[in-house]
Amino acid sequence: FDGNLRKVDLQTDTAFNTYTRKGLPPTPISMPGKAALFAAVQPAPTKALYFVARGDGSSAFSATLSEHNRAVNQFQRKRQ
Repeated sequence: FDGNLRKVDLQTDTAFNTYTRKGLPPTPISMPGKAALFAAVQPAPTKALYFVARGDGSSAFSATLSEHNRAVNQFQRKRQ
């Protein structure tokens, strides 16, 4: 799986496809990796409290709500 979810992926019956099977898959859903677990217990020093997707796979981080709202307008609502 390359991360790009397609209609055929939702229709293909596998043990991990919760669209075609009842119950939970055989492994945890969205199992975090080692780097994610480490980042959760030892986060990088930053003043950023907010983030918004830029639409290109990256995120914009903001320290204040007003900065965040500007970023939302810029990247999500496409307004300056």
